[in-house]
Amino acid sequence: MASINNLGNLLPMLRCPACGAALGLVADSLECSVCHSRDPVVDDIPRFTRDQHLASFGRQWNKYEVAHDDEDRATFQAKTGTSLSDLIGLRILDAGCGGGRYSKVCGEAGATVIGADHTAAVLKARELCAHLPSVNFVQADLKQLPFAPASFDFVFSIGVMHHDADTKSVFDAVAKMVKPGGRYSVWLYRQNQWWQEGINDALRQRTTRMAPEKLERWCEWGAWLGGLPVVNKTLNKVVNFSAHPNHENRVCDTFDWFAPQYQYHHTVEELCSWFDAAGFVNLRVLPPEKSGRMYRWVYEHNLLIGSGVNVTGEKSAN
Repeated sequence: MASINNLGNLLPMLRCPACGAALGLVADSLECSVCHSRDPVVDDIPRFTRDQHLASFGRQWNKYEVAHDDEDRATFQAKTGTSLSDLIGLRILDAGCGGGRYSKVCGEAGATVIGADHTAAVLKARELCAHLPSVNFVQADLKQLPFAPASFDFVFSIGVMHHDADTKSVFDAVAKMVKPGGRYSVWLYRQNQWWQEGINDALRQRTTRMAPEKLERWCEWGAWLGGLPVVNKTLNKVVNFSAHPNHENRVCDTFDWFAPQYQYHHTVEELCSWFDAAGFVNLRVLPPEKSGRMYRWVYEHNLLIGSGVNVTGEKSAN
């Protein structure tokens, strides 16, 4: 039976994804007070969806150990434009939390956090954040989140929305969760040059049909190449494989690129237009984490495959 103690902080916030009514705990399920739909609670995590086309993420986050505290804190701040000291007391939604690295960062910084992910990665996320009673998780579709609109002070999504069949529909649904005056930060894959996009599409047409075990073996080769100093500064700008200093991260990152069914790439102008249309103001285009004249030139000319477009903004109070 689900534990009301583990769900106590989360239950008052939950709403039926179908009709928006309040939910109640009945045995091992959450039942809607209006339409009476029921969704299971497994391992004390509400499960409103199954992995479906995103199953590769549930696999990778539960298999690989890729959390590194200092790196995760630095990445979070770079990709949200928000310092850790600004998180104290905020109610935060990590939209597409994966294995929970950034939910952990926020919880340790003093925020109340809900991590939502479409996949069974929420189990790994819960384990990573077990020491943080202010951090909870739900398995849910980001297009049908089980919360009332305007429930959060700060919402962020790092490297997730572009894995849906329609990136903008995910962006718009998650944007509704931000309170007036609240902040929203989104990181998406950057659209590269036409020839890079062509190579990527051709490779992924094959890799997305591979059995996960076979693809992982290929990713081990990519991780080996990523550890070679000369190769990881040249070849991986054409064919994407990770150059992370840690071997396990390189395997995971490379699998992350080649496994998902959907992967769309976007422009800064496109992402900013979505923020504008959703009623956000004071937009900031965030720079990449890395610096250096050559790196920035390659980045700004859309030649850095696997890089992102990154924008943050405030929800208009009007």
